[in-house]
Amino acid sequence: MLTVTLPDEDIEQRLADLRDRVDLVHWDLSAPLPAEVAERVTAVEVPHYFSRPGAFDILTTLPHLRYVWLPSAGFEHAVGHLPPGVTLCNGRGVQSAGTAELTLALTLAAQRGIADAVRAMVRGEWHNPFGPALADRHVVLVGYGSVARAIADRLEPFEVTITPVAHHARVQDGVQVHSLEDLPDLLPSADVVILAVPLNAGTDHLFDAQLLARMKDGALLVNVARGRVVDTDALLAELRTRRLRAALDVTDPEPLPSDHPLWHAPGVLITAHQGGNTDATYPRIARLVRRQIEHLLAGEEPENIVARG
Repeated sequence: MLTVTLPDEDIEQRLADLRDRVDLVHWDLSAPLPAEVAERVTAVEVPHYFSRPGAFDILTTLPHLRYVWLPSAGFEHAVGHLPPGVTLCNGRGVQSAGTAELTLALTLAAQRGIADAVRAMVRGEWHNPFGPALADRHVVLVGYGSVARAIADRLEPFEVTITPVAHHARVQDGVQVHSLEDLPDLLPSADVVILAVPLNAGTDHLFDAQLLARMKDGALLVNVARGRVVDTDALLAELRTRRLRAALDVTDPEPLPSDHPLWHAPGVLITAHQGGNTDATYPRIARLVRRQIEHLLAGEEPENIVARG
C-alpha cells in the first residue's frame, strides 16, 4: 500500500476517504518517524512555511522516499537539500488566488492612501486627500507564472495597461511577454511594478540600485515574490528620498526585525508574508495532494515537478 505523510489534521480529514487505498501518516517533520513507518514512506507533503536551515535533513531517515510535495509555488528553499533520487514538486496554483488578492489589496491601499486613512482614523481626524488612482496606469508585471497570471486576471477590470515580463520573451495565450532584459526600457513608463517572479540566480537582487533608478518618480513597487528579489538597502535609499513608494508582502531579511529601518521608511506598506494565509489555502492544498496520490496510484508521475534528485 502507498504510504504518504501529511503535516496536519485538516488535510488528513479532507483525504480520509482515501484510507482504504493509501496509508496516510500524520507527520510534521519535527521529529523522526518510527523506523518501521519510515521504511515504507513513498511521498511526503511538507508543512506550510517549512524553510528553516537544515529542515529537510530529516528526510534522509526515509530510505524509500521518492517524492516531496511542497505547498508553496516557491521551491528555492528545497532545491539542493533533498536526498538523492527524490523528485520535488511545488504547489503551483494552490496559493495563486490568495496571493493575487493580497497583491491587489496592497496596490489599491498604496495608491489610495489607506494606511494614512487608518492612522487618521485612530486619531479621530477627517483625512480627505487627493491621490493617485489605479485606473489608466501602466503596470509592469515581473513574472508570468500561475501567481502572476492570477494577478493579471484581477488587474484587468481596473482599466490598466499590463506589460508582463518573464525570464524569456514569448507569446503566451495571445499575450506578448517581454524578457527580463527588457526591464530597463520598460520601467521608466511604469506607474506600478509588481514582482511575482521566482527567486533564482537570475532574480536574486534583480531590483538593485541601478534598476530601481530606472523607475519613474512616484512609482509604486509591489513585491509578493521573495524579499531577495529586491536589494533592501537600495530600496531604502529610494524610499528615504520619497522618490519611490513600496508595498511589500516579503522582505529581506525575513521576518523583518522590529528595529529594521524599513518599517519606518516613508511611503512603504508592509504585510508579513501572508499572501497564502487564507481559509482557501488548505482546501486547495488537500485537492492538490489528492490529485498527486491518484497519479501515483495510477502509476503516473505527479504534477508540478520542479526538480529531480
